[in-house]
Amino acid sequence: MARPDLNLLVTLDVLLAEGSVARAARRLRLSPSAMSRALARLREATGDPLLVRAGRGLVPTPRALDLRERVSRLVQDAEAVLRPAEALDLARLARTFTLRGSDGFVENFGAGLLARVAVEAPGVRLRFVPKPDKDSAPLRGGSVDLETGVVGDTTGPEVRAQALFRDRFVGVVRAGHPLCRGEVTAARYAAGRHVLVSRQGLDRGPVDDALEALGLERHVATTVGGFAAALALVRATDLIAAVPERHTQALRAGLHSFPLPVAVPPVTVSMLWHPRLDADPAHRWLRGCVREVCGALPRDRACPPRP
Repeated sequence: MARPDLNLLVTLDVLLAEGSVARAARRLRLSPSAMSRALARLREATGDPLLVRAGRGLVPTPRALDLRERVSRLVQDAEAVLRPAEALDLARLARTFTLRGSDGFVENFGAGLLARVAVEAPGVRLRFVPKPDKDSAPLRGGSVDLETGVVGDTTGPEVRAQALFRDRFVGVVRAGHPLCRGEVTAARYAAGRHVLVSRQGLDRGPVDDALEALGLERHVATTVGGFAAALALVRATDLIAAVPERHTQALRAGLHSFPLPVAVPPVTVSMLWHPRLDADPAHRWLRGCVREVCGALPRDRACPPRP
């Protein structure tokens, strides 16, 4: 079955509003003959005369009267779809956004982001969900609106990404740990017992590669899947953890942090989203909020930069 010509909806709307082929032709800037042909096509498509002669004018049939309001509403809705989006009214915005992030995102940025949203768009709700992997399927499928983390090899090629900040790794121990006193050399650092963070359950990471380049090897006592778990163990034991500085700032409260004595490459934390949300005004506003809140986080003064 052939698909109907949807352009005829506009013609039908004008014909039913004007009740005259000539006036409808002028309004649509068509010739009377072209409008007559369009009316013939409409009659064929609907199976109804629509407009019939009554004296010197045309009157609508019962079917035309039934269609008039429906067609007018359809045309208005279609025109609204094809117009640029209206200016975003944050005060009236009612929407739920789902954000996916790794350990530390909610703890460090959640409160500031919620406060910002509450002031600007009180009808907006944020739903935070954990990030067990870097699979882009939730962004692609629409179950996640925005994600934060490090762009990896498994990130979908179509996913948009914008850098939020660069983060370096620091060492962390409990208060009173021997590494709280004196210079933390590579040898002293390697001699301790360590907790390794690996989402994939690996038995080594960038710190091990840096130590190996110096002819050193550390003892990894245990492996965990996230930074929060690593810091919980550090808090209650003599284990040593290496974690990203800014991303774990709130999680490291009460612990002792120090610059790593080995060169570990920094990471860039980005926000990621699907391209279908690029032009969405509300999503653009949310991305701006995340960008500003993450950019406003002060550096941890307990751990000075490496010289």
